[in-house]
Amino acid sequence: MAEAAQPCPWHLDDWQQRIRRDQQPHAWLFSGPAGIGKRLYANALAASLLCSQPVPGPACGTCRNCLLAQAGTHPDWLLLEPEEPGKMIKVDAVRQLVDFMAQTAQQGGRKVIVLHPAEAMNNNAANALLKSLEEPTADTYLLLISDQPSQLLATIRSRCQQVSLSLPAPDEALAWLQDAQPELDQATAQQLLVMAAGAPLRALELDQQGAAEWRSDVVAGVKQLLKGEQGPTALAERWKAVPLLLLLDWFCDWTLDLLKYRQGVGELSANADMDKVLGYMADRLDMAALQAWQDWLLAHRGMLLGKANLNRVLLLESLLLQWKQLMSRR
Repeated sequence: MAEAAQPCPWHLDDWQQRIRRDQQPHAWLFSGPAGIGKRLYANALAASLLCSQPVPGPACGTCRNCLLAQAGTHPDWLLLEPEEPGKMIKVDAVRQLVDFMAQTAQQGGRKVIVLHPAEAMNNNAANALLKSLEEPTADTYLLLISDQPSQLLATIRSRCQQVSLSLPAPDEALAWLQDAQPELDQATAQQLLVMAAGAPLRALELDQQGAAEWRSDVVAGVKQLLKGEQGPTALAERWKAVPLLLLLDWFCDWTLDLLKYRQGVGELSANADMDKVLGYMADRLDMAALQAWQDWLLAHRGMLLGKANLNRVLLLESLLLQWKQLMSRR
C-alpha cells in the first residue's frame, strides 16, 4: 500500500485535529522556526485536501489523486517557490498562481497551492497575491509557509488562518535526529541541534552539509585570530563555504554567552567548544563595547534575513576585525 503524506511526529496531533474539520479556510499561514517541519505539515494537509475520500481526514494514500500527489505530478497541486534558494519570488510567478486559481480543476475536485517561503515575495508579488486572497476561488486552497511571518504584509496575514508550529521537546528532537542518521553519536547530534536552535530537520540538513567540520574550523580560526596567528582577510577566504547566516548565528550565540558571563548568569548555551575562549574574553571586555558590537551584529543579521545584497567578504572582514578589537577596548 502507498504511504500517505504525514507531518513530523511532534505536529501529528495538531494536524489530525485540523484535517478532520468539515470546513477548511481557503488560505493558511504556517509559521515557526526554520527546520521544524512546516513544509511537511503543509504537504500532508494538501494531500488530504486533494484525496478522493469523501470524508474529512488524512489522505488515503491509494486513490488516483493520492498517487499523483505522491509522484509529484498532480495537475491540481501547484508549488510556488524561488527559482533559486535565497532568491525572491517575483510578480510574474504570482501571476501564474492567479491563472492557476482561475482554472477548473483537472481532476474535478479541489486545487491546492503551496507557497514557500512566503516572505520571499517582493512587494509587487505580495500585492498581486493579496488580490487573490480578497476574492478567493471556490475549492481552491492556498497554503503559505513562513519562517518570518512578520515580514509579510499585515493584510496578507489577516486573510489567512494562522498556525504557529512549535519545536519538539529536546529529547524528541534528539531521538528523531538519531533515528534519521543512525551513524551520528549523541554528542555530535546534540551539537547539530544546538547549531539548528533545536530544529531537527535543520540539524539533519546541517549534518548533510558537513556543518560539524565547518564548526571545528571556525572555532579554530577564531582562536587563531585572537592569538594573532590568522588575519580577518585570510579567515574570510578560508570560510567561504560556510553559509553566512550560520556564521552570524554562531557569533550571536557567543556574544550572548559573553554578556551572560559579564552579568554573572550561570546558565550558558551549549558552546562547550568555545567555553574557554569566551571565559578568557569576558574578563577583558568593556561592557559598552560588547553591547555596541551586539547591536551591529544583530542589525547585519537582520539585513541578511531581509535579503539585503551584502558583500560577503567585506562583511566577514569587518565582523572579524570588530571581534578582535573587543579585546582592546577596555
